Amino acid sequence: MIRPLIVAIDGPSGAGKSTAARALAARLGVPYIDTGAMYRAVGLAARERGILLPISDAEAVTALAAAARIELVPVAGGNRVLLDGRDVSEAIREPEISLYASAVSAISAVRRCLVAMQQRLGQERGGVMEGRDIGTRVFPDTPFKFFLTADAGVRAERRTRELAARGTPQPYEEVLRDMEKRDRDDGSRADSPLTLDDRYVLIDSTSRPLDAVVADIEGRVRKAI
Repeated sequence: MIRPLIVAIDGPSGAGKSTAARALAARLGVPYIDTGAMYRAVGLAARERGILLPISDAEAVTALAAAARIELVPVAGGNRVLLDGRDVSEAIREPEISLYASAVSAISAVRRCLVAMQQRLGQERGGVMEGRDIGTRVFPDTPFKFFLTADAGVRAERRTRELAARGTPQPYEEVLRDMEKRDRDDGSRADSPLTLDDRYVLIDSTSRPLDAVVADIEGRVRKAI
């Protein structure tokens, strides 16, 4: 039986994972799977139910995650995200939802629920998957594991430009503060913290154009297969 190709791209917020993963998937001719969008969708559902940060009712959020129907619909340049049949692709990119995503991802039962969904997607069709724990928890045995990082200030600059382009501008200082908080939260949570093992290829994109990063990853994958 031929195993589907799984390429894992992990790393902190703003490192360029989504841009790199979308471009790499297109080059390799495989699906792009934005696992972070799943946590954002659960975070959005929690906010819409009136659950405030910091989250104190983990059981309520877990019930939301278990009941939610989250679909990643392939479209040109990425995924359209549906939550119970509703297109939330734009809503989940609001700055506040980034904090919700980090908060719900710290709940072990939520992670188990979404990891199971992600594993089913990967096993069904393969793809380039980006997130925080693809190579450590979702598909730890894939031979294609990349950890994409960059200086926090550079990542915040990128995110600030991205938010402005979407019509939801936010001051750089606030973006940097939120990003540093998310880095701390993601790196210190008890279940599946943001980390890497010695089988990852570490790529620092601080001073590298993302097209060069994508070409680097593509070359490594094609050489191996």
